[in-house]
Amino acid sequence: MRIKLTRFCLGMAIASFTTTGLETANAQRAVVPGTGTEIVGVADDFEDPNWNYIPRNPKSTEDIDENQRAPMGRSTNGRWYEGIKRGHPDIVKRVATPPGGIEGSTGALLLKSMNTGIPGQVSRVMHQDDFVANVQYRLKRTIKVSEAPSVTTRVFMPPVAEWENRSGPHFGFRLALETTAMVDKESGIGIFKRTKKEMGNEVYWPGMFIEFENKSQTGKENDYAYLRIRSNRRGGDFRGPQITTTGWWTLGMSVTPDGMVHYYAKPGVEDLNEDDYITSQFPYDYRCERFRTFFYNTCSADDGKRWSTAFIVDDPKVFVLRPISRPQVANRKRNRR
Repeated sequence: MRIKLTRFCLGMAIASFTTTGLETANAQRAVVPGTGTEIVGVADDFEDPNWNYIPRNPKSTEDIDENQRAPMGRSTNGRWYEGIKRGHPDIVKRVATPPGGIEGSTGALLLKSMNTGIPGQVSRVMHQDDFVANVQYRLKRTIKVSEAPSVTTRVFMPPVAEWENRSGPHFGFRLALETTAMVDKESGIGIFKRTKKEMGNEVYWPGMFIEFENKSQTGKENDYAYLRIRSNRRGGDFRGPQITTTGWWTLGMSVTPDGMVHYYAKPGVEDLNEDDYITSQFPYDYRCERFRTFFYNTCSADDGKRWSTAFIVDDPKVFVLRPISRPQVANRKRNRR
């Protein structure tokens, strides 16, 4: 069952879309995520009752203290692993699919964190954990942008009363993409080490965040939530559509051969279509050349007391419109319904 999130003025939601439209750059025709042919063996439906994740704590926090705490956590089916930059969620657990999910689905995945910072320390600063799909390594290659890759996922948002009592980002769905750009390259050792700029491989991570404005902190009459898009050409996030109901949502992103990222979302679990379009962007002014993988973020206050909002994901899938390797793709043309 979906629950109304707020009575916030519809005009604000329309204004948000108007701003988004102005941000949209010129592009090839967007590809609806889920169009084309599914690549098998690189995502998950969580239907196996023996599905399990081995955390191998303490988790990595390279983004905070440059500490990679190997060995990294991995799922027993080899399809997921701990993000080396930020570590994995504290709870990664297969659960029964909440009501209203994809027809026939009996299992989904709960992602939840309390301690998102350095293990054993409390920072009281919002941090995030990563849960990464093992796409690139299972395929033994990146996906070329000429293949027009896309990813879809279903995300269950619990009733607002169960959300972490905190304004800010609560959850993210993101891509890991590659391009050629000016990068820092170190040479030499010790006191002779130096850094210079040169053209090289650059990895970047566009996506969508579920952003929450808590009425107890904002002083407004109602809670408010929306999708925050990462990012425009200047690298800045901006508001996407307002989230007016909880329950199941379908999110998706695609990349076209011109290197542009396209964002889509809708309430419910039906396949995405053109009406669910949000925006098209060249994040950070990059043009994607290769698709590595996708991943989820869980965010918390890292105060040692509050758990992050308990989001549940199901049936993430990777598609290509123009596959170059037929043996690695499925015969079915769309998502499982």
